[in-house]
Amino acid sequence: MFCCLRFCLNNTLSRPKTTGHSSNIDRIKLDSAHMGHEVVIVKDGCRICGSGGALTSAPLVQSKSYFEVKLQQNGHWSVGLATRKTDLNKTKGGTDKESWCLGSDNLVLHDNIEVHKLSMKSNDICSSLDNINGTTVIVPESQSNETGIPCEGDTLGVAYDHVELNFYLNGKKLDIPVLNVKGTVYPVLFVDDGAILDIILDDFNYGPPPGFEKIMIEQSLL
Repeated sequence: MFCCLRFCLNNTLSRPKTTGHSSNIDRIKLDSAHMGHEVVIVKDGCRICGSGGALTSAPLVQSKSYFEVKLQQNGHWSVGLATRKTDLNKTKGGTDKESWCLGSDNLVLHDNIEVHKLSMKSNDICSSLDNINGTTVIVPESQSNETGIPCEGDTLGVAYDHVELNFYLNGKKLDIPVLNVKGTVYPVLFVDDGAILDIILDDFNYGPPPGFEKIMIEQSLL
């Protein structure tokens, strides 16, 4: 647990505090007021570790919203959407009526019911093998993931248009649309067993699909 937290806190302890109060107030981030009791949020509200879930500080109010999540370290994790009624002390999302999540078990869950299951497209491991000068080497999955299964180092994209919730893996759409998402929903991240996730709300690694934009604060839509 100490090693996991040390990695989670990496590059955060020595960062100087900013004095731009207005920019901090307006910036969307993981919300320490809406997180599980054993959750740790660092990196100015961008990184989650520990055990449990956290919502962002702003809901999805525009017509087409997009955000990304970097899978920094393996463990048990879930990524998706939830209302403020969801139980953030749980270690897995999608297990109640208030959350819709893709998890590290490759299942999309809502109300603890399997909506979709990801299937392996190629190898049965989260890495690909190559042969260089007769030596077998493992190519990092973040460079060569063609399995269709999220792995450490990958980036998940999440797009929501109030009709469908869709997930992307390293910029490629996964065929697992989720319908009937109801209520005022927020991006939600759950972690456990050493998982570390970074939420990316702008400066995306892969970028939104056509017509989608980063999450906007409600007053900026007026």
